[in-house]
Amino acid sequence: MKIIENVTLDEERALYGKKDLLIKNVKFDGPADGESAVKECENIRAENCFCNLRYPFWHVKGLKIAGTEMTEMCRAALWYSEGIFIKDSKLHGIKALRECTDAVLENCDIISPEFGWSVKGIKMIKCSAVSEYFMMRSENIVFDNVEFKGKYSFQYIKNATFENCRFDTKDAFWHGENITVKNSVIKGEYFAWYSKNLTLINCTVIGTQPFCYCKGLKLVNCKMEGCDLAFEKSEAEADVTTKIDSVKNPYKGVISAPEIGEIIRNDPKSDGKIIIKNAELLSKAGV
Repeated sequence: MKIIENVTLDEERALYGKKDLLIKNVKFDGPADGESAVKECENIRAENCFCNLRYPFWHVKGLKIAGTEMTEMCRAALWYSEGIFIKDSKLHGIKALRECTDAVLENCDIISPEFGWSVKGIKMIKCSAVSEYFMMRSENIVFDNVEFKGKYSFQYIKNATFENCRFDTKDAFWHGENITVKNSVIKGEYFAWYSKNLTLINCTVIGTQPFCYCKGLKLVNCKMEGCDLAFEKSEAEADVTTKIDSVKNPYKGVISAPEIGEIIRNDPKSDGKIIIKNAELLSKAGV
């Protein structure tokens, strides 16, 4: 493997078409302001690099990045690439990952609006992210121990698993399909509208009007806080362990909780069953 190290590169397509290359302690920066430094390349390792120019890693096959900083100026850093592993790095430019295949990110700090669009196969471990429209239209997603903050996240995603995560978001998971969330906290308004086959296990959901217009929705041993007007026009099997502020016109299925502040039934098509757990227990006890 050829090594390029301890240099500053600022020309257009500085390393275009290279193969089997280790890029070490390299700065992509400078007055020439060149774009697309590592484009159409194969089997590339980048270690402890500084990326301050646009579009550095496009159409790369086999890419490993470690200890690298991508600044705000490094927009659209990774597009149309495959076989990506990124560790201990900062991705701080807009649209940092898009149209890529088979990406793994570990212990990364992401500040990137419109991150992760149309990615096929992504695993994220012990990462933090701030974004808007995060991961839109991506599929085959596995997140473990990820903290996320931002609006309009995970819209139109398919085939995803989230575990031990914390999301502070709104309008999240809209139109998502085949999603499982375990041992996680989701805070935000209008969660999971129009989703299909969403399952939450041992989760906490916080915020107004969650789970509307859902199909195949399941909640197993979940908590709900500040959740009013929930489950409107949804098909749901929900086992909730805390009070639900209000439930409105569930279409099908069974929703059970120890207390529901208000049940709203003003739609003749609302056939979902609602069970108050405490009432059942009191009845069985003869109270």
